[in-house]
Amino acid sequence: MKLAVLSCAPNAYSTRRLKEAALQRDHQVKVLNTLKFAIDLEEGAPDLYYRQKHLSSYDAVLPRVGASITYYGTAVVRQFQEMDVFCANTSHGILNSRDKLRSLQILSRHHVGIPRTTFVRDKKDVLPAIERVGGAPVIIKLIEGTQGIGVLLAESVKAAESIIELLQSQKQNVLIQKFVAESKGRDIRAFVVGDRVVAAMRRVAQGQEFRSNVHRGGIAEPVELDERYAETAVRCTQIMGLRVAGVDMLEGKDGPQVMEVNSSPGLEGIETCTGLDIAGAVIDYIAAQVDFPEIDVRQRLTVSKGYGVSEIYVPEGSNFVDQTIAGTKLSESDINVLTLYRGAKVIPNPRQDRVLEAGDKLLCFGKLEAMRGMIPARTRRRRRPVVQELEVEASTD
Repeated sequence: MKLAVLSCAPNAYSTRRLKEAALQRDHQVKVLNTLKFAIDLEEGAPDLYYRQKHLSSYDAVLPRVGASITYYGTAVVRQFQEMDVFCANTSHGILNSRDKLRSLQILSRHHVGIPRTTFVRDKKDVLPAIERVGGAPVIIKLIEGTQGIGVLLAESVKAAESIIELLQSQKQNVLIQKFVAESKGRDIRAFVVGDRVVAAMRRVAQGQEFRSNVHRGGIAEPVELDERYAETAVRCTQIMGLRVAGVDMLEGKDGPQVMEVNSSPGLEGIETCTGLDIAGAVIDYIAAQVDFPEIDVRQRLTVSKGYGVSEIYVPEGSNFVDQTIAGTKLSESDINVLTLYRGAKVIPNPRQDRVLEAGDKLLCFGKLEAMRGMIPARTRRRRRPVVQELEVEASTD
């Protein structure tokens, strides 16, 4: 395998370890500075130049895109994707996870525990927002902060108001988040590769510091995750559209509370803490994917107009309740069930004899007009239906 590691910091621990792990496995690997690419576009031929020379072919790309170069970095990753080069993390996934508000908006519609969060702009909305998340103390976060930078604890409502006013005066967008008291000063970092957690550590803040990041002086200890935490970490990674991620979770009284999904997780702290070859796990995963990669359904469904992917909700009282998938006769309407969502459970490619329950959601591919007719009328009146349509011929993604 010929691998490109996209990084502006070739001497950083994570970059060095990934290169070392690739070489140990007899792969060809080069570290390429993300900012040294030129993106060339013409009909039917997306292309890349590196340091003014035409880029040679690569089998896979491992992006390490820093927050300061998100826009250009994701553009380069997107170009590799359009050139059919396997990318360990896609540009779409990186963008989803980089913005804290965007990532929580995406997670909030799924059965994933997250601290109650609010985002306001008007000064008059600040006090009601603080009350809605449970009152002081509250956590105030910059939307694009990293490594604990831009995360503040306001002990009182007055302090929260002052901090938010100051940050907004500097044109900073901030989130107001519930303070999970039972997890003060500690969190869990799960390192996800593909569909499994390859390592996990608990980070504990020192002294009066409430942020547990290792970069803020936190102490790390290895931890064996129970099934609920491991499953949550993998689900969040997949929901974000990532394959390699660090998922930060608080240990709430009701289970995991997801704080952040990091698309370029550092290796030093977790490898040092656990003694595991995490870089090697990442390289092995990429090598396994190169010959049989996942595809972007939105771009590859080259079918006739009117077909796409949508969700069908099964409410209480629906004719689908207590019916098998075969009994719904969806296939006779040219609709194929791809995945069944039941609470927090995800059942891919469900059997035709699977019996449906109230509250189930079916991810389907087929005729959009037929699926639209299956959205309950009350749902259409009260709120926009949860439908993600992929008009293939008209897609601009």
